[in-house]
This record gives sequence, C-alpha cells and structure tokens, in this order.
Amino acid sequence: MPKKWDGWIAYQIKTNIVKDTTLNENDKKPKTESHDNGFTLNIRNLSNGEVKKFPFVTDYVLAKEAKSIAFVSTGDDEDFKPGVYFYDLKTQHTTKILIAKGTYKQLTLNDSGTKIAFLADTVKRKTKELDLYYWNREDTVKKVVNNENVNLKEGWTLSENGEITFSKKTNRIFFGTAPIKPDKDTTILDEEIPQLDIWHWNEPILHSQQLNTKADDFKKSYLAVYHIDENKMVQLENESFSGIKSIENGDADLLLAWSNLPYAVQTMWEGDPEHNDFYLVNVFTGETQLIKKDCRSIPDFSPEGKYIFWYNPVDTSWNTFNIKELKEYKITDPALLQCADELNDIPNLPGEYGTAGWLKNDDALLVYDRFDIWKVNPEKNTKPVNITLNGRKNKIVYRLMDFENANRYLTGDPVEGIDPTKILYIKGHNEITREEGYYKSSLINKKTPIELMAGKFALNRPLKAKNADVFVFTKESFEEFPDVLISENDFKKNRKISDVNPQQKNFLWGTKELYSWISLDGKKLDGLLIKPANFDPNKKYPMIVNFYERASQHIFDHQIPEAHRSTIDYHYYSSNGYVIFNPDIYYKEGYPGESAFNCVMPGITKLISEGFIDKDHIAAQGHSWGGYQVAYLATRTNLFAAIESGAPVVNMYSAYGGIRLWTGRNRSFQYEHTQSRIGKSIWESPLRYLENSPIFTADKIETPMLIMHNEDDGAVPFSQGIEFFIALRRMGKQAWLLNYNEADHWPTKIHDKYDFQIRMAQFFDHYLKDAPMPLWMQEGIPAINKEFEMGYEIKN
Repeated sequence: MPKKWDGWIAYQIKTNIVKDTTLNENDKKPKTESHDNGFTLNIRNLSNGEVKKFPFVTDYVLAKEAKSIAFVSTGDDEDFKPGVYFYDLKTQHTTKILIAKGTYKQLTLNDSGTKIAFLADTVKRKTKELDLYYWNREDTVKKVVNNENVNLKEGWTLSENGEITFSKKTNRIFFGTAPIKPDKDTTILDEEIPQLDIWHWNEPILHSQQLNTKADDFKKSYLAVYHIDENKMVQLENESFSGIKSIENGDADLLLAWSNLPYAVQTMWEGDPEHNDFYLVNVFTGETQLIKKDCRSIPDFSPEGKYIFWYNPVDTSWNTFNIKELKEYKITDPALLQCADELNDIPNLPGEYGTAGWLKNDDALLVYDRFDIWKVNPEKNTKPVNITLNGRKNKIVYRLMDFENANRYLTGDPVEGIDPTKILYIKGHNEITREEGYYKSSLINKKTPIELMAGKFALNRPLKAKNADVFVFTKESFEEFPDVLISENDFKKNRKISDVNPQQKNFLWGTKELYSWISLDGKKLDGLLIKPANFDPNKKYPMIVNFYERASQHIFDHQIPEAHRSTIDYHYYSSNGYVIFNPDIYYKEGYPGESAFNCVMPGITKLISEGFIDKDHIAAQGHSWGGYQVAYLATRTNLFAAIESGAPVVNMYSAYGGIRLWTGRNRSFQYEHTQSRIGKSIWESPLRYLENSPIFTADKIETPMLIMHNEDDGAVPFSQGIEFFIALRRMGKQAWLLNYNEADHWPTKIHDKYDFQIRMAQFFDHYLKDAPMPLWMQEGIPAINKEFEMGYEIKN
C-alpha cells in the first residue's frame, strides 16, 4: 500500500498454472513461479479496476510521495527480460533501468521517485560480488561502487544485508559493507573437523551469547556512504561500534555512534544500562571524534540535529551536547526535577520516566517526572518549567499524545519538533483512583490541563485524523470490552463503531475492585480483588492468590477469558465460585522472598477477617518470578491448601551461574542488579542466596505442590524445576511436575495451554472444593502410555 498517495495498490499472488498435457518429455518446460523466480506483480487502479501485470517479480518498492514503483524481475524467458524496471503509474510508462540476468538486492526508491539504488551481481565469476548501482531520471544507470573501490577496506565487500537509503536533501546513498566471509576448506572432510566451542575468559562477548547471535552476526553489515556529487565512497562504521545513526535524515555532516566494546565483559554481571563511549563520525572522511566516555546510556539526537541528548542514570539527570560548539550541558538537576523512577526497588540505577519530544527548532526538550511534563532548555539558560502544573498535587500521571509524530511514524517519516502554538493533547492516569482521562493544554497559556473526559475506565492512546479533529480510541474496564469509539468534538460526544464481544452478556461476569491493607513492615498496600458474579458476603468462598509484582494500577484493564499459558484465568475461576486476590509486592534489597511474605500474608489475613473467605481453602499460583515467590511462601507458611508454581527458581546458587538460553546471557546480572534483587554476588553475600532459595528449606513444605516447568525453557533453567521436584519427592511431599515437551518458558500451543488449564483446575478443585482426584494425580501417567492417556478421568 502506498503511504502518502492513493488510487492504486500493488500486490503479488501465486498464479494458478494449468499443466500443459501436450508437452513431450524432451520439450522445454515453461517457467513457473517460485521464491527464486518471483511472482506476478499486480498493480490495480482502484478508480477503474484495471490491473497492470509484470511477470516473475522478486522485489518491488513504491515511492513514498510519487505515484511510481520500481521492481526486479527474473524475466519470462520470452519478450520480458530480467532486470530492474521503473513504472510511472500516471503515465503508465515502463523504463528499463538495468537489463541483465543476475542477483539483485536492496532495491531502493527515493521518496519523490526520481532516484533508484540497488546492489547487483550480473557477472559470472567464482564468488558473488555485489556492486552498487545508481539511477536518476536524468541519466542512465551507473555502477558507482564495487570491490575495487580504493576506500573499501581490504578484505571487505558490499553487503547484501545492509539497507540502502537516500539522504533527504543532499546527494548521498547510504549502504552496508562487511568483511568477506572465509570459504570452507573443501579438502577437509566434515568428519575430520571437531565440533567444538572454545570459551575465552576475556573475550568481550560471552561465548554463549555469540552462539545465540551467530546467524545475525553472520549477516551484520557496517554503514558506508556514497557521495554522488563527489563520486566518492566513505566507510563510516567500524567493528568497534555498537550502533550508529545518521542525523537530519542523512543530510548532516556528522553521524552519531556509540561503543560498548571497552566495557562488554562487565556487562555480563552488571546488565543494563550498558556503559558506552559516544562518537561523532565525519560523513566526508569517516574520521571519529570521542565526545563522551563511559556513560551508562545510549545517545540520541534532536530533530533539527543541533543536539545529542541522553539520560545519565548515575546522577539521574538529562544531558545535551551542542554539536556545533562541542559543548556538554547537564540540563536537569534532581534537586529540582526528579526524572528517575521514584518507585525503583531493584538494586540498580533507576531508569528515567522518558521524554515527550522536542519543540520546533530544538528550542526545548519536554521531559517527564513521575507525574508532570516539564519544558527544559537544552543549554540550561532558564529553569525547567512545569507545563502541567498539578500532576504531582493531584497524583495524576500526565503523558503527551503527540499525534503528528505518531502519524509520521506510520508513514515512515522522521520525527519533527512539536509546534508550541498548537494544542497539546494529554493522557492522564490517577495513581490513587486508577481512573484515566484525556486532557488538553497549551505551552503558551500557563494553565492546568483541561479535562475532556475521565472516569473509572482505562483508555488507549488515540489515533487522530491528519487534517481534522477526529479521534479513534478505545475505552475499557473489567466489565466493558475495549470497543472502538470515534469522537469529533474533543471527546465530549463519542460514538461506538464496533461490537466485538456481544456474547459476553450471556456469561456470568465477576467484579474487580481495589483492596487495601498494611504490610508486616508497615507499608500501605493495594491489590486487586476479583469476586464472583452475584457475590454473597455471607458465604464462604475458596480463594486463589495470584501475583507477580504489582498489578493494582491495571484495575480497569479488560481481560478476555482464555486458556492462558502460565496463569489462572480470572473469569473461569470467578464464574466457578472462586475469589481471586492479586496483591502488590514491594521489595527490600537482598530479601525478595521475605518481601513477598511481608506483603502477601497480612493481605490474606485481613481478607479472612472479612468473613467471606474459607481459610482452609486458599491456594497460591504464580509463574517464573511469581513461581519463585509462591514456592518461597510454601517454606514459610502452611496456610495454603495447594500451590501451583510455574518455572520457579528454587536454588539461586545453581541458577546464578546458569545461562538464559533465549539470549545466551549469564544469569548473574539478574541476581545482582535486576528482578531477583539480591544486590550482591554469591561471594559477597552467600547467606542472602541461601535464605532466599526455597530448596534449602523445602523440608518445611507441607502444601501439595503442582510444578510446571518445561525442558526447553529459555528463561529459567529446567534443572530448577527438577531440583524442586526431586527435593519434594525425596522427602515424601505431595508433588507433581508437568513438563510440556514442545514448550519453552510456558506452553504456547493451544492443546498444551488447554491441557495445563484443565490439570491446574482439577488440582485446585480437589484441594479447595473437595472434588475427586483425577487419575493423573492419583497414579500419574506412565511414560509408555503418554501418547494414549490423558488421565483427566476420575477413578472409582
């Protein structure tokens, strides 16, 4: 689909070829469509229905602003020759750009449809060598860069994996290069080559990560530029860079690059944010200039390209760098404006609340604190200005809705500065009531935001028509499905234009409310309480405690009944007479297990005192980090009648040195600096690892445990689930282990998810509602019968 013009669409479908039964064995078979040969390109005129067809097209691109298209065809072996073509939809004229058999990659058409660039190999030789070609409407196609170019590094080649782009205003083509990959030595037999990985203690990237990213690394390319007017190629990116960005859509004389390489080893245990050195790269010479050393951030640049900016988590400040003056500024001070996460409870540097964007001409940067939006001068010539005024006072989190840049993102256009003369539309979230609303404000008039609509519901970020004040958005609550609404008058009068879930009215739908209590260490806490439909406070209900970290801010989120991969379905259980409690957890560094205990248990105690919870029929359920916490609770209390613990880390010692199979990263950073919140290494604080590992106090567990852990888990080692089950089995504790053979961290195949939900429901129904125990719980399923028996049935 074209992004900025209409009237035509381009598409490919496989043509149904009727087999010619008159052909003999020796007759030449007709060319057929395939991935290598290409498929028919159809260009349909939507006004008259006419379709222009081009055969065996392997690649095509539409100009963003002009009604034109470029494509590559392998030819039809008759009158349509293989090569690159340009087609003008208005004149219906086809231009032959390069006619030759060969390999074509990275076909690119500039926005106005006047320039084409691509890589091609049209010469028969032993190894494939791609050349860069350039065409414009005023000239014939030219080969502009090849492997003999004097500025191409020795042993390097043009990369078929490097994206080609044009600069907006200047005559530059950006493309990729890469080291030439060594050829396999065909004189050595495969069976003579040892299958071996060699890990080196001081290689920058852990070897398991290298194995994980090997396929991507093999395709990695490095940015280069061809200056059309000077007929000159310049290599811009080198192998030490972690990333590089062009400034001002490639029109600036400098590029921004950064490198983690000097600090890569320590990233293994530190995790994020990574240390980086910042560089400016000269687009004409490729020379680099170090402008910032060892900053734990990734830099970005302002829309007009005047400044580089970044957040420094070490001192929680926003910073800028004037590119022209080569001068750095610290533009926020935490004493006046706290931009760091105030609720950070992991043993790591706090993250930032983010930015709302730059004003036009790079005049100011809009940054967030916990509640408000602030206008900050990029050179700290004036003090930061709070433009929303009352967010912190009213506990409303204000966040800008930048519709213009959202539309630019959809069309692939670069971000632009915000016009300070236009109305600012803002979304607000009340941290106390959890209600959400839309507001409008102004950078010119210093007034509090005007409420357009707000209430006991959750709102999405709307879409806005480009040239009209028409908004499309969704509004939802636990009871209300997020249907699509349209508004044409600042959200005062809204019209529903979808009805996606009408069947909901046929089901018993429970309620969700906030519930508050005091933790064992004196902190006021909130959580979610889900009650069955037709709730009777005089009855006694079984309850399942399900949690991860904090969920109460999402009280108005709509949840659709489904067979979840790792958690209970709130609607299934509430409609079957269960109460569900989801408590918020706040953590103390070094004591994650105890923190969960201190938050969860008094909440349960208070609920029992309300009189409607059956204290003898309470269960807990959690997965991954939640699975760890419920396993820990089982070692501290016998209150629970049953617990389902999914993919739990039960031995922090053995898990600390493990590898996350998803990424190849070592797990130590999780314990020292992120979610596990130990805050120190196993050598600095071995007792913390001991105290927080349920495996070492598993002898105290009396609660029946259902464990779900899968052998291909890429997040938590499967050995953790095995250790837990073996410990419980060794001590004669009631325990079951579900291992889905085709699953990762959780089941994703629908039949596995259904199975998990069925078995978990049977497990809880037995211990919380005195339902009969199914066969799989009574006797298990022998390995020789696993393909034939489900064991759901009740054995008399």
